[in-house]
Amino acid sequence: MKEVISINNIKVNVNVKDWREAIEAAGNILLQNGNIKKKYIDDMVKAVVSMGPYMVITPGFALAHAKPSSDVLENSVSLITLKNPVKFGSINDPVNVVLCIACVDNISHINVLKAVAEKLMIEEMIAKIALCQSVEEVYSLING
Repeated sequence: MKEVISINNIKVNVNVKDWREAIEAAGNILLQNGNIKKKYIDDMVKAVVSMGPYMVITPGFALAHAKPSSDVLENSVSLITLKNPVKFGSINDPVNVVLCIACVDNISHINVLKAVAEKLMIEEMIAKIALCQSVEEVYSLING
């Protein structure tokens, strides 16, 4: 995942009040870096509203994403840890780590998901990330 996530796309101890703000916070990193348009963040929120909390794929971990579209300017990934966990309405609640992926096409989407699965889909890894107190610590853990 080293080629996909950069240290600039990681934030720790982000303060949010609910799942919507958590998705927006993770998406805003990519928006501020010029990787996506605002509509992509809206699409991620709409996906949870219409399909439920399917993005919460393991205990404590949400994989925020929407369909590849022209609102994605560059394949990118961001990660936030939350100061206080939030509920999405999932059996895997509460969530304290949110990873946001944005891809320009379906092939990129699948490749990024594979890379994420290899690095982060281990429950212990999510717990370790949640305990990190600095961006550098998260970056080293993911890319180490």
